[in-house]
Amino acid sequence: MTVPPPHQPAMRVPAFFVTQRITMMVNRYEVRAVQPDGSEGQLLALAEQKRMKLKEEVVFYADESKGRRVFSFKARQRLDVSAEHDVFDEQGRPLGTFSKAFGASLLRSTWHLEAPGLSARGQERRPALAVVLRVWTALPVVGDVPVPFVFHFDFVDTATGTPVLVSERQKSVRDRYTVTVPDPRLDFRVAAAMAVALDALQSR
Repeated sequence: MTVPPPHQPAMRVPAFFVTQRITMMVNRYEVRAVQPDGSEGQLLALAEQKRMKLKEEVVFYADESKGRRVFSFKARQRLDVSAEHDVFDEQGRPLGTFSKAFGASLLRSTWHLEAPGLSARGQERRPALAVVLRVWTALPVVGDVPVPFVFHFDFVDTATGTPVLVSERQKSVRDRYTVTVPDPRLDFRVAAAMAVALDALQSR
C-alpha cells in the first residue's frame, strides 16, 4: 500500500466508543468521546454503511442531521474480501488505507493498516476464540444470529511491535466497542474508520 504524505497534523483522540445501531436500510455507528469517569461523552461522528453496494463505502457525518460529511472510507475493488480501503478527509484527501489479509484471516482475522509514517498489523487477540467465531458464523442455524462472544483486536507497529490501536468489544446487546489509540501518529479519522470496519466488514 502507498500512503500519501499528510496534508495536516494528525487529529488526536486517545480513546473513544463505537456503538452500532441497526436500521432497515443502513448500519449506523455512533462514535463518542470518553468522559474522564469512563462514561460516554459527546458525539464525535455518525457513520452509515449502506447495504448491497458493489463497492463498500462508509460515510462519517458531524452529527445526526448528516448535513456535514467529515470523513469516509471506500473500497478500491468491488466485492473483494481483501480489498484495499482508502480513508478520506472532509475534502476528499487521502488519510490512510487498510485491508484484510485474506489468507491469514481464515483462522484468525488479520488486518493491515497504513497511515503517514506508520504501518501496523492487527489481529484478534485470542486465537481459540477466533476459531469458535468461525464455527458460529458457518452454522446455518445460527450464522445470522449476533455473535454472543466478546472479542478484541490489537494493532501493533510492524517495525517496533508497539501498540497502535486496540478495539475491545463490550458485553452488551448491541455491538459496542471501546477503542484506545496509544500511538499519537494515528489520526482519529483513520482510527475511527478502522474501528468501524472491524465490525462492518469483519464477516466479509
